[in-house]
Amino acid sequence: MKRRIGILTSGGDCPGLNATIRGAAKACYQQFGNDVEIVGINDGYYGLINNLCREMNQSEFSGILTAGGTIFGTKRTPFKMMQVVEEDNIDKVKMMKETYKKQKLDCLLTLGGNGTHKTANLLSSEGLNVIGLPKTIDNDIWGTSVTFGFHTAVDTATDVIDRLHSTANSHGRIILVEIMGNKAGWLALYSGVAGGADMIVLPEIPYDIDKLCAACENRNKSGKGFSILAVAEGAFDKAEAKMKKKERTRKRAEQGYTTATNRIAKQIEASTGLETRVCVPGHMLRGGSPSAYDRVLATQFGVRAAQLINEEKYGYAVAMKNDKVSENKLKDIAGITKFVPENDQMVKTAKDIGISFGD
Repeated sequence: MKRRIGILTSGGDCPGLNATIRGAAKACYQQFGNDVEIVGINDGYYGLINNLCREMNQSEFSGILTAGGTIFGTKRTPFKMMQVVEEDNIDKVKMMKETYKKQKLDCLLTLGGNGTHKTANLLSSEGLNVIGLPKTIDNDIWGTSVTFGFHTAVDTATDVIDRLHSTANSHGRIILVEIMGNKAGWLALYSGVAGGADMIVLPEIPYDIDKLCAACENRNKSGKGFSILAVAEGAFDKAEAKMKKKERTRKRAEQGYTTATNRIAKQIEASTGLETRVCVPGHMLRGGSPSAYDRVLATQFGVRAAQLINEEKYGYAVAMKNDKVSENKLKDIAGITKFVPENDQMVKTAKDIGISFGD
């Protein structure tokens, strides 16, 4: 039986996308031989809406295991707009279904994060054969212990923190590193522990600025003339935790801050008199070649996607559960964010070695 498989990458890029594409493609060619055709869809769901598709050659999946980014390109197409007809009068869901039919696809692989999974579930509910693969440096997809891209980003963020120790020590400064993670703080937590940060600030654990200042002062008084804070970009203080998102955003705009990091730096400097600096590695955390761990994980996930195709098991997202590659029903995990629990073992580990969370 001939199978025609579409693949797209949606949302923010991350290390391991190409490795996953390669894993799925090679496994499909291995299982189905000449009875498979793979269609690459450019620019995510935007490409599916606008039929930006082309049939791939098997050779195009070679040599991409170590490559960062995605050979198909990616765009953000917010889920909340998927069922909204805008000024261009395009019915996005209808157009995606039409492209699926025009391309004579038997199934669609969607590589992406929470938003991508929500749209994948929408298409699945519309009758398309869809399989999701969990990608994000934030590691915040429900139902999987890990997402591809996370460990590489942890390595990169850790390297940033490592390099800041010497300059912070040399100048006797407080340095705050703003780590990506708008809703979930997994990346800041793991890189903070791995990089030896003195304080970690997460969205899930609202901070008290007085406690962060006290932690900096205590280190200074004990003869440690510098401090490193790993701050997730989505962090907020205890007062902001009681606000709705719009109110919090408005307050920050009035104060001239988009994230908490610069505000924390100013407050620490004003309260303690200690010189502060902010470092924002930003998109460096999403770029570059995937780590060995992510290359293996991506290959495992790609192979499981091919197995699901062979089993004709659609409407699922690949996952890692209890150290085994498995899957979840899209409808069970789409739209659910995996937050860092306050009693998470890694949080306890950090506190047990003296890292302050400002709580």
